[in-house]
Amino acid sequence: MIPLIPALAFAAAIGSGLMAGLFFIFSVCIMQALSRLPPEQGIAAMNAINVVIQNPIFLSAFMGTALLGLALIVVAFVSGGEGRWWLAAGGIAYVVGVLLVTIIFNVPMNDALAAAAPGQAATDLWQQRYLTDWVWWNHVRTFASIGALALFILGFART
Repeated sequence: MIPLIPALAFAAAIGSGLMAGLFFIFSVCIMQALSRLPPEQGIAAMNAINVVIQNPIFLSAFMGTALLGLALIVVAFVSGGEGRWWLAAGGIAYVVGVLLVTIIFNVPMNDALAAAAPGQAATDLWQQRYLTDWVWWNHVRTFASIGALALFILGFART
């Protein structure tokens, strides 16, 4: 298993980088653009994104990086090496700051938006909760995935 650590760390860094880019573009561009549309159009666009993003390529990167992070956490406790704690920290940053935040905060808001009947209730949800809370939690995912990327690189450099 120990000879695989650099490969696991490298793959985790790539996955974290992909997720960091995705979350970053949502935080600095996509959500701001959607907020400028009339609410019903912004809601429709976001709902379409939430359907399309659930594809094998995205899920492989998103969940694959979580699995790599978990593996690297385990590796830190069963192997030696200077970089192991950096790799474990990267795994924790990704699993907690990206995977768990997505499951606990972003996905339930996505589901609520998809289930909202058109009209004032959907508009209120969009403007008062989604464009604030969902975006805030997306910022958390952005910073967590960037942090995980940096930690995986530091760990990789020391393996």
